[in-house]
Amino acid sequence: MTRSQMIGVDVGGTFTDVFVLDEATGTAQVAKVPTTRPDQSGGFLDGIRMKVDDLGTVSVIVHGTTAGTNALLERKGARIGIITTEGLRDVLEMRRRDRPRTWGLRGDFVPIVPRDLRLEVSERTLADGTIRTAVDIDAVTAAARTLMDEGCLACAVLFANSYANPENERIAVAAVREIWPNAHVSASSEILPEIREFERFSTTALNAYLQPEVSGYIDRLETALKSDGFAGEFMIVQSNGGVMDVATAAKVPVRTALSGPAAGVIAAGYIAQAAGFPNVITGDMGGTSFDVSLIADGQSMLAPQTSIDFGMVVRSPMIEIATIGAGGGSIAWVDRGGLLNIGPESAGSTPGPVAYGQGNTRPTVTDANVVLGRIDPDSPIGGKLKRLDVDAARAAILENVGKPLNLDALQAAEAILRVANSRMAGALRLVSIERGFDPKNFAFLPFGGGGALHAGAMLAEVGLARAIVPRYPGVLSAMGCVIADMRQDFVQTINATLSGLDIESLTRFMQDHIDSGYATLEAAKTRFESRDVTFTLDMSYLGQTHTVSVPLDVTVTDGVVQQVTHDDIGKAFDAAYLGTYDRILKGGTRRVINLRTAVTGRRPRFDLSTLAPVGGSVETARIATRKVHFGDTWHDTAIYNRLSLPVGTRIPGPAILEQPDTTVLIEPNLTGVIDELGNTIIERSGR
Repeated sequence: MTRSQMIGVDVGGTFTDVFVLDEATGTAQVAKVPTTRPDQSGGFLDGIRMKVDDLGTVSVIVHGTTAGTNALLERKGARIGIITTEGLRDVLEMRRRDRPRTWGLRGDFVPIVPRDLRLEVSERTLADGTIRTAVDIDAVTAAARTLMDEGCLACAVLFANSYANPENERIAVAAVREIWPNAHVSASSEILPEIREFERFSTTALNAYLQPEVSGYIDRLETALKSDGFAGEFMIVQSNGGVMDVATAAKVPVRTALSGPAAGVIAAGYIAQAAGFPNVITGDMGGTSFDVSLIADGQSMLAPQTSIDFGMVVRSPMIEIATIGAGGGSIAWVDRGGLLNIGPESAGSTPGPVAYGQGNTRPTVTDANVVLGRIDPDSPIGGKLKRLDVDAARAAILENVGKPLNLDALQAAEAILRVANSRMAGALRLVSIERGFDPKNFAFLPFGGGGALHAGAMLAEVGLARAIVPRYPGVLSAMGCVIADMRQDFVQTINATLSGLDIESLTRFMQDHIDSGYATLEAAKTRFESRDVTFTLDMSYLGQTHTVSVPLDVTVTDGVVQQVTHDDIGKAFDAAYLGTYDRILKGGTRRVINLRTAVTGRRPRFDLSTLAPVGGSVETARIATRKVHFGDTWHDTAIYNRLSLPVGTRIPGPAILEQPDTTVLIEPNLTGVIDELGNTIIERSGR
C-alpha cells in the first residue's frame, strides 16, 4: 500500500486542528473539532477520522501537544520524589530567591515536590569533576524504596555538579532503575548536563513530573492509531520548533512544553519567507490565549529557557513566545474599580462562549465579535454547533459589561474588542519595540481561529506595515507540524578559559553530539533531504555572569567534525561580543561556558503554491452582504467565500472573507489582495 499522506495535529485549549497533506497530489484538507477534556486524545482521533478513512495511507503523523504544558500550568503532573546530594534538598524551593511579585513583600510558592519527598544521600562531586565522596548506594536504594512506598510514580536524581562528572549520578540512577516499577526515572546529567544547579534541578524535576502524564497520553494515541491501521511514523513537536520521535518524547517530555505554538511559528516563518516577507510578527489567537513571536530575517528567536509559571523553570531551547490571556474564549469582566478586563480566565471549549449555548453566562471576545456582526452566527467554526445564539451573547454583554459601565450592548461589545486589541498590541510591542525592532519594518501574520479578525486593529495600534493572512490560518499550527524538521539539541558544560581550553576534549564532545543526533535520525522512519549540524558556544569574559552565543563555523564531513582552533573561537567570540555590545574588552580573559549542538534532519518541503486557488471569480465568491458594526455605526459589508477568490483579487474594506477554519476581517480603509500562494495581504487603502 502506498502511504502518501502526512497529517499534522495541534491540540489547543478550545479546538483541535488537523492538516492533511497528500504528497502525491499536492492537495490539502483541514478540520477543526472541539478539544476533548480531560483526555485530549478523543479530539485528536476525531479530527483525523473526519478527514482520513484509511490510516494505512498515512506515512507520518506529527502532533503538537499541550498535554505537558497544561499539566504544568494546572499542576496536574504526577506525584514524584527526588533523590539528591546531602544539603541540597531545598534548591527547588529556594530557586534564585526571586519573588512572584517583584515589588511585593509577600508571595507564596509551592514546589511541585513536597519537602518530605525530597530525600538526601551521601555523595559529593566537585565543580572540577573530582569525586570527593562516592555515592552511598545503600542509601540510594533505601530512598527509592521510601519514595515508592509514598506512592511516587516517578523519580528524579539530582546530584551536585553532575554536569562536570556524572559518575556518581550514573551509578545512583542505575540502582534506582533496577527496583523502580516503571521507566519514569530522570537523571539531571542526562536531561541537562549544564552548569547552574537550580535550572538543572528544576528542568529534571519537571521532566519527571510530566513523564507519567505525557507518556500515558502518547501510549493511548499510539494504541488507538495502530488499531485503526496506522503503520507510519508518529512524531511529536518540540518547543524548539523541531520534531522528535515518540520514544524521545516519552523520555524527555519537558521538551514538549509550548510545542503547539512553536509549530505555528515555524509554519508562519515558512509562509512569510515564501511570500517575500522575511520580517514578521506572528499572532496566534486561539480560544484561550494570544501567543506572539518575532521572526527577523527569516529566523525565529530561540530562548535558552523559559518559566512556564513562577518558579517552574525549564532550561531547554525554545522558540521565544509571549503569551497573554486574550483568546476568543477569554472572559470580559468589570473589576471593583470599574475597569474592563479581558481574561486571563477562559471559557475554553466547554462550556465555551455564551453564544455557544452550553451554559456559560459570562461574555467573551468571541461573543463581542458575534454581536457586532463580524462572525456569521449561521456558520460557526468547528463543525459542532449549527448556529450561534446572538441574543444570548448580547444579553450577557449588556448585563456583565454594559450595565456596570453605563453602556448599551453595542458600545459594550466595542469596548471589549478595544481592550482585547490593546492587550494584544501590547504583546506585539513587547517582542518588537522593547527589543529594539521597529514594527514598521515588519508584517503581522495572524493565525489561529480568531487572529485574522484582529489584523486591522493590530496595524492601527502598532504601526505594522501590513498583515499576511495565510491560506489556512485556523489550522496553521497543525500545518507547522507537517513542515517542521526533526531536531535534536545537546548541551555540555566546558567551563574553561579560552587559553586553557582542551581542544581535543571539546572536539570529542562535538563528535559525541553528532553521533547521538545522527543515530536518532537513522532510527526515524521518515525521509530527510539533508542533515545539518550547528555548534554554538556560550562565552563571556571572566567575571561576567551573562554570556553571548557564539556560532562556530565548523565543517562536518560524512558525520565527522573538523577540529576547531583557539584562534577560530577567539575571533568568533570577538565578532559576537562586538555585535551584541558594540565593543570588546581588550585584554579581558575569555571564557567558554557551554557547548551547544543542534543536529537537524531536513524533511521534504511541500510547494505552498499547490494550496493557492485555481480559477474562480470574485462574482461567484461573493455570497452575501450583511450589517457589521465598526466604531459607532453599522456598515453594509460584503461577505466572500475566501477559498473561492482567485489570485490577484483586490477586496476593499469593509469586507469579510469566510472559510471553515477562520474569519478574515478587512476593516474600512483597508484593502485585501490575494497573492500567488493564496495568502491575503491586508494593507492600508491607497498604498
